[in-house]
Amino acid sequence: MDISTVNSLCYEDFVDTFGNVVEKTPLIAAAVWSYRPFANLSDLEAHISDFIDNLPESGKEGVLRCHPDLAGRDLQRGTLTRESQEEQSQAGMASLSPEETTRMHQLNAEYKRRFGFPFVICAKMSDKAGILRQLNERCGNDLTKERECAINEVKKICCLRLRNLVLSDTRNKL
Repeated sequence: MDISTVNSLCYEDFVDTFGNVVEKTPLIAAAVWSYRPFANLSDLEAHISDFIDNLPESGKEGVLRCHPDLAGRDLQRGTLTRESQEEQSQAGMASLSPEETTRMHQLNAEYKRRFGFPFVICAKMSDKAGILRQLNERCGNDLTKERECAINEVKKICCLRLRNLVLSDTRNKL
């Protein structure tokens, strides 16, 4: 859809369409709807990013807690959102060796114990080796640095999901 179609969506359709650009957080789409009309895709992205940035730290952690563990039980059970399923599969999380699975579970548990929210990375921009390396490295961050890093990953995920839904101005002109 193009940006004019986005701008013409009623509230319910907007939330239905964009409610998972930030994983399981339709509240963000609901809040951003009121900023219509958006000039372009970048304007929509900026409003979502600003909304996230203006959340208190507890709200940012809430956004992070809505994300599933990478290669976790939701992947095993088939209960991931469609977007997360595609992203994790593309990054190789659905085809880990038994050793990689064990290591991923150990690191996920350590990370969650340390920070209180799951590890978030833009899986679409990585692969299983990179994800394991980042998970291991980021376990060494302090809470403030890691929360900021994880929120930046949320924004990357959001932008890629938005670009799957909305044509950019450049693509509109082609």
